[in-house]
Amino acid sequence: MKIIIGVDDSPHSRAAVEYVKRGMWPAGTQILVVSAVQPAYALVDVGVGSYVQEAHDVEMKSHQETAARAEKELKESGCRTSAKAIFGDPRVVLVETAALERADLIVIGSHGRTGLGKFLMGSVASHVVTHAPCNVLVVKRARM
Repeated sequence: MKIIIGVDDSPHSRAAVEYVKRGMWPAGTQILVVSAVQPAYALVDVGVGSYVQEAHDVEMKSHQETAARAEKELKESGCRTSAKAIFGDPRVVLVETAALERADLIVIGSHGRTGLGKFLMGSVASHVVTHAPCNVLVVKRARM
C-alpha cells in the first residue's frame, strides 16, 4: 500500500499525522509525506528578482523542515516513510503526486472552513476529494 500524507505547519496537519501513526496499515506500506509550497506572489520581473528568489528559498526550506519533522515522527512509530516539499498549489500537488506515485490513499487534515472562509481560502480537502485518483481520508481535529 502507498499512502500520501499532505502536511503543513497547522494543528490540522498534525492531527492527520497522528491518525496515520495510530493506523494498522498492511505490512510493507510506504508513506510519502508531501508539503506543498504555495506561491504567495507572482514571479514577475520588476527588478527585485533576487528578493523573490530569496523569499521562495525561505518558504521551500520551511516546508522541507515541516515534511522532515512529520517523516521523522512517522519513522519513529515504525512506518516506512520518505518526505519532500514541492512548489505549487497544494490541491494540485497532492492530486498530481498521488497519480505519479500510484498512491492508494491520500490523508489530509481538514481546516474546517465553511461559508465565506471556504470561498476566500478555497478548500484543499474538497478539491483533493473530488479530483484524486485514489481514496482520500480527511482527518478532523478533535474539538477542544
